[in-house]
Amino acid sequence: MPKIVTFGEILLRLSTPGFQKIAQAESFDCTFGGTEMNVGAALVNFGFDVTHVGVFPENHIGKKAKAFIRKLGISDENIHLKGQRMGLFFLETGAVSRASQIVYDRADSAFVNLDPSWFNWEEILKDADWFHWCGITPAVGEKPAIALLDALKVAKKLGIKVSSDIYYRSNLWNYGKTPQDILPELASYSNVILASRKNIEEIFGIVSNEEKGKFQDTAKKLMERYPSIEKIIATERIQISASHNRMNARMWNGQEYMKTSNLDITHIVDRVGTGDAFLGGFIYGQLKYKDDLKSLEFGNASSALKHTIPGDQNLVDIAEVENLMLGDGSGKLKR
Repeated sequence: MPKIVTFGEILLRLSTPGFQKIAQAESFDCTFGGTEMNVGAALVNFGFDVTHVGVFPENHIGKKAKAFIRKLGISDENIHLKGQRMGLFFLETGAVSRASQIVYDRADSAFVNLDPSWFNWEEILKDADWFHWCGITPAVGEKPAIALLDALKVAKKLGIKVSSDIYYRSNLWNYGKTPQDILPELASYSNVILASRKNIEEIFGIVSNEEKGKFQDTAKKLMERYPSIEKIIATERIQISASHNRMNARMWNGQEYMKTSNLDITHIVDRVGTGDAFLGGFIYGQLKYKDDLKSLEFGNASSALKHTIPGDQNLVDIAEVENLMLGDGSGKLKR
């Protein structure tokens, strides 16, 4: 059973019932979410052993969060209960022509105030097959950025595969550093990067002069700059409305450009966490299929199915994903 380690902040998610706007809500549905943990949750459902590393406040909310990830099947042995505050976000789910909206409240959280010395990465990453991180983690504070760099150095030393989603949310960088200051060094330790052409241009200053194939061109140049990067992947969302999207995925693997066909998602229930579902599916494909195109297709199908599940985590199993990959999107009742 492959062992996956993820590191990042988990937030309390407060969402309006149904499709209510925040302004009209008198109650909120309570759960937890966090991009790295969401990737791990998908991989648990695909049969992998997952450990999440992080910090929760030492109070009832922190204990509730620990219980939540245990319920998902994720190990909490490397979760520290320290500090006083859980970061949170409010979600208003859109429909038809009204977009979903998220309001964050995560300043001065227990995770932001962590001490990098709390984490013995040599021990945490022992026997791990894969380590995953996201660009939001170094965005929220200098201490998480230091802890992440420590983890990446150990992962490289131990020969562990590393994936990263370098989407970084520019409004979170409030401690005197910019994404351009921090993310390039962190990305240099990664083997697989989820990044659009725009991400590559903004973070690394790599611009394509090509009329066509701009994604491939910027991906090639990024891999030339950082030889440890083996694969660059991206998703494309064709948004017809808040309730109807089409999804595909693409990759440059150093030798070949490949792209999946579109999957039509006609009645979106919850699109939060769908990128994490894609990454969880892709990592599964890399470790099990060892085939790049099939990994992309598994990730794309995983993401499409996550759109049908309330909450941050993708809870589908391998058979459901492979069924959609084979073209069965009928939703026919199974007995």
